[in-house]
Amino acid sequence: MSVVNVICMKWGTKYNAAYVNTLYSMVRRHLHRPFRFVCLTDDSQGFNDGIDVFPLIKLNIGAGPERGWDKLTTFSNPLYDLSGPALFLDLDVVIVDSIDCFFEHPGEFLIIKDWVKRDLTGNSSVYRFQVNSMPDILENFRTNHTQIKEQVRNEQEYLSQYVAAQGRLDYWPDEWCRSFKYHCNQPGFRSWFSPPVCPPQAKIIVFHGTPNPPDAIRGRSGKWYRRILPTSWVAENWK
Repeated sequence: MSVVNVICMKWGTKYNAAYVNTLYSMVRRHLHRPFRFVCLTDDSQGFNDGIDVFPLIKLNIGAGPERGWDKLTTFSNPLYDLSGPALFLDLDVVIVDSIDCFFEHPGEFLIIKDWVKRDLTGNSSVYRFQVNSMPDILENFRTNHTQIKEQVRNEQEYLSQYVAAQGRLDYWPDEWCRSFKYHCNQPGFRSWFSPPVCPPQAKIIVFHGTPNPPDAIRGRSGKWYRRILPTSWVAENWK
């Protein structure tokens, strides 16, 4: 069985090395085939053995830190010594079931269908592509970044629109990637009496905005108007 790649990114101080190590541990438990776990980062300290660490690739567009847009550098050719299929994962996802299916599902480029937007926009917390096969995504952004950033809000809007225009955009089955905020939290007053639930058939729970996984474990919502109780199933998987 050929080796696949799992890629994540860590830059700045929002997430520490423990997030990368935890993601690696979850992947080891839930991916049952040979894989390389790769972190692209601006700080290589504190990672567990088994994690391949490479420097972040610069966008070189004459601007400051490009949080989010930096994901486009995963489409560099070459991408260090990587080859073959690659699954990109955000650091604040929680893997709750086997992710083998993410390498088996057909499609050239797969991404989460955004849960809120009604257009074709995907959520780039989980996407898959073939390493070195789509360098035009990055090259076009580098060449036209000023106009692109006037037309779209973030990298996932650009990525979705660009790949869709080439007829290569596909989405994961809806039940595989669920939002903690939208699909797990209890609605209204129920949140005061019942903890968040893990949706049936979910493989990956995506945390966006607040809370993050450690806060969900402790029952801290991050917002005064949102109540969550300590969430034991997140604790059981976030390790």
